[in-house]
Amino acid sequence: MPDDVDVLVIGGGMAGLTAAVRSIKTGARVLLVESATSVGGSAQYAGYVWTAPDRETMARVNPLGDKRLRNRLVDGLDDGVEWIRSLGVECKDAVLMLGFGRGHQFDAPHYIDECRRIIRAEGELLTHTSTSALVMDEGAVVGAGLVLADGSRRTVRASATILATGGFQADHDLVDRHIHPLASTVELRSNPMSRGDGLRLAQRAGAGTGKDGAGFYGHLVPAGVRLGDDDFVSLALYYSEHALLFNLAGERFADETLGDHLTTMALLEQPEARGLLVADARVHRDWMSAQYVEGAPSTDKFALAQKRTDRLGVADSVEDLGLLPPEWGYDGEKLARSVRTYNDQAARGQPMVPGRANDDSPLAEAPYYVVEVRPAITFPFHGVLIDEEARVLDRMSRPIPGLFAAGADTGGLYYRSYAGGIAPALVFGLTAADRAAADRAATH
Repeated sequence: MPDDVDVLVIGGGMAGLTAAVRSIKTGARVLLVESATSVGGSAQYAGYVWTAPDRETMARVNPLGDKRLRNRLVDGLDDGVEWIRSLGVECKDAVLMLGFGRGHQFDAPHYIDECRRIIRAEGELLTHTSTSALVMDEGAVVGAGLVLADGSRRTVRASATILATGGFQADHDLVDRHIHPLASTVELRSNPMSRGDGLRLAQRAGAGTGKDGAGFYGHLVPAGVRLGDDDFVSLALYYSEHALLFNLAGERFADETLGDHLTTMALLEQPEARGLLVADARVHRDWMSAQYVEGAPSTDKFALAQKRTDRLGVADSVEDLGLLPPEWGYDGEKLARSVRTYNDQAARGQPMVPGRANDDSPLAEAPYYVVEVRPAITFPFHGVLIDEEARVLDRMSRPIPGLFAAGADTGGLYYRSYAGGIAPALVFGLTAADRAAADRAATH
């Protein structure tokens, strides 16, 4: 029986849209299926495509990530940027990201719209469609069973199937199992449809997965706030890199200056996964109210948080930090002592534990801004193992014929580190499509 399509793409976020359109451009017959009512996934909230500028930097910031995947990501960024531009989508010149990365601001909604237009015009797009199982034939994936919007079923045969469902951050059982037992209690900073479909489909086909404990990408957000789509950037407390973060015991537990995204992972492992972020007037002026990255809007994140929660406050002095409301559950006097100790060590240039690698200035300029914070999860680093050509690997690290994966469905690239989320979706989406095209050419 002939294939219905050349390429079946499961998932319509950045990775899936990219793989589908690239496959169409190679001459493939393409079907993209998406479980939501529209495509875009979490990419609709993105503003930058970025990663480390070279292999050496990537190895330094992400030493435990798979070397082959790290290198492929770094090497593929420029081609990915040119791909975005080739679709007529604005993608600006590179700027510095997170103090080490190279990133390009791009028009994500335009990219999504253009991909949708091309797929509808030159391929097939099914929304509100779930995938019940992958179809196997002698160890190879040859398509999938679908459940359509009206409840009817369809089996699609394909020479290549690409998993791009966006991770499992919206599935409570999976995040508790693979990230942390408290992971399901924190905020979701993502679309709500990424529920592990790709992971489950791949595992049933024999795929290997990364190690538990690899972590996740996310940011600190004000406690007591239910995040809406418009809050994913505006309420992310990027400035924590220049502030101090204390747990329930009034103790620092991580080097905040290494990045808010890393401190977020560390906070999830603290009692009740909550803490107090303390900044002074300098941090408020220079970081809390300033652009996080060139091209981003300048907003006062403390003022925004004030409109949404009462778990914050302003203290006129370090001593006044001791006046925390007792119902918050923190020892205010101990917090004040901890800030005084930090300031004394910073002023004297004394070593502190944990260290402060990138900003060891004292918090010496009143007033002081205090916000209770919680972690928010965007996507996990645990996922399906792939090789540098985006082929899904089985439990013996052998490629499963006909099966590819890209984006947040994959694991192995990052381990307790992070260097971009849109870039891996873009690069490995393109890679999967190109390898599938090469495989097709080899069989004809």
